[in-house]
Amino acid sequence: MHPRIEDYALIGDEQTAALIGRDGSVDWLCLPRFDSGACFARLLGDDDNGHWRIAPKDAQGPCTRRAYRPDTLVLDTEWETEEGAIRVTDLMPQRDRAPDLVRVVEGLSGRVTVHSTLRIRFDYGSIVPWVRESDGQRVAVAGPDSVWLRSEPEVHTWGKDFGTQSEFTVEKGDKVAFVLTWHPSHEPRPPLIDAHKALHSSVRDWRHWVKRCRYDGPYRDAVVRSLITLKALTYRPTGGIVAAPTTSLPEELGGVRNWDYRYCWLRDSTLLLNVGLSAGYREEAEAWRDWLLRAVAGDPADLQIMYGLAGERRLPEFEVPWLSGFAGSAPVRIGNEAVKQLQLDVYGEVMDTLALAREAGLPIKPHMWAIQSSLMEWLEAQWRQPDEGLWEVRGGRRHFVHSKVMVWVAADRAVRTLEQNPRIEGDLDGWRAMRDEVHREVCEKGYDAERNTFTQSYGSRELDAALLLIPRVGFLPPDDPRVVGTIDAIRAELSHQGFLRRYSTDGTTVDGLPGDEGTFLACSFWLAEALHMTGRTQEARELFDRLVGLANDVGLLSEEYDPVADRQLGNFPQAFSHIGLVNSALALFGGDGAG
Repeated sequence: MHPRIEDYALIGDEQTAALIGRDGSVDWLCLPRFDSGACFARLLGDDDNGHWRIAPKDAQGPCTRRAYRPDTLVLDTEWETEEGAIRVTDLMPQRDRAPDLVRVVEGLSGRVTVHSTLRIRFDYGSIVPWVRESDGQRVAVAGPDSVWLRSEPEVHTWGKDFGTQSEFTVEKGDKVAFVLTWHPSHEPRPPLIDAHKALHSSVRDWRHWVKRCRYDGPYRDAVVRSLITLKALTYRPTGGIVAAPTTSLPEELGGVRNWDYRYCWLRDSTLLLNVGLSAGYREEAEAWRDWLLRAVAGDPADLQIMYGLAGERRLPEFEVPWLSGFAGSAPVRIGNEAVKQLQLDVYGEVMDTLALAREAGLPIKPHMWAIQSSLMEWLEAQWRQPDEGLWEVRGGRRHFVHSKVMVWVAADRAVRTLEQNPRIEGDLDGWRAMRDEVHREVCEKGYDAERNTFTQSYGSRELDAALLLIPRVGFLPPDDPRVVGTIDAIRAELSHQGFLRRYSTDGTTVDGLPGDEGTFLACSFWLAEALHMTGRTQEARELFDRLVGLANDVGLLSEEYDPVADRQLGNFPQAFSHIGLVNSALALFGGDGAG
């Protein structure tokens, strides 16, 4: 039986991440970066596409139990067998030069025979490396990639079925540590790490980081787990945050809605910054702001909706036919063609993020306002054209209402910045006029008076869950009848067993794709916030409780959820979902203990 998305747990070193199943198998790992080729790709294929399983010799199914050590990204997986019990502890310590995957096997009781099967397959499961022994270690090489495997104490290994096998026995108190280290094949082997010291320091460092969390309200464990997950999705060298560490986990099982999310989206920017500032992580918030400034620098006409980890602009999309896809969901895609789309909302996101950073007192960068002014000049001339909208639809450009609302946000934040900082120069009168014109047009062309709701695009009858953000960004106050009507209409038309879809895929051509998708978790968190803002706090808290309950056994959320099959869908774990959880908790319970 194929694993479910929620069967996986995450470990990482803030430069890449691995997914580990309940059966003790590492099924996804890209080295050396989130967006590098995977050397374990069983997640999207089969055993021969690369994995590393450590478990009791005769254990066929899942573990007995597993959990993160409290306030860390260190995972403990335990098996109880007739012979005894063992624990496998998995982590990726903060790297000095090379990435390391550490797996420590510990005997808990009895005498248990443990088996390890390691299959390295570089380039997304397609390349079988040449494996040899060197100084008691196994080294696998193919082209630019080299991986070393060693154990403490040394255990016997042998080759079988183009993989590396090992078997050993542990009794109570025995520990056997494995370290898998990647480095460029043309460079000498990097210095060896001490696995047990790495485990100790990782636990210490994570707990020290968590102590900075200012939130102390209800659901604190879920908030902390979300913050740890967002930290794990951060690419430490640049401050960029990936949407997810995976590609092509399906939005519909067996469907084609499979996308690569190992990049940094501007649409996440304001919400991300708010999480960092509100939860007590100003250093991370500033690093994200600085990444944003570097990424968007250049011609405003070239602003992209997403960038690579260091701000790379070219993310060409192609398919890898040798991978069958998660649960047969093909194609598997690498790269993301949506990078070429025009999404006017990102201008609003950038302006909103930089305004929030300024108001929060983050250090001002000397070129920040010059970049903002340049973006506003371009937007002032171009905002009237249709775009693809924040959901990256592939069904053609429209006048999406959310995009126009975010154009209003851009103008509003520019005006507010000038009003609050008299020494800054800018086109105050022009941007005020632009703000008023956009507002007037949206209220005329994007509002259905008959149904008392804003619509997905001008003249359409379709709805869009992104319209829930209208009161959050300040376009209209929460008590405006049009806001309340929009929330009620979205609940009525986009709700699926209590959770929200992004938009209807039934009989519409808006996204240009066949098939369906699950309910979208970030939108459902937006609904909780919108209900709270319109005075329905009890309903909001009940929805929030149900949403938190969708997390898997170790507290992780994917992008979407199928309420009929009761399973997670989409790339995993998803930053957008965890951002939604933290922001909703801060909104609903912040007065109960945040700060």
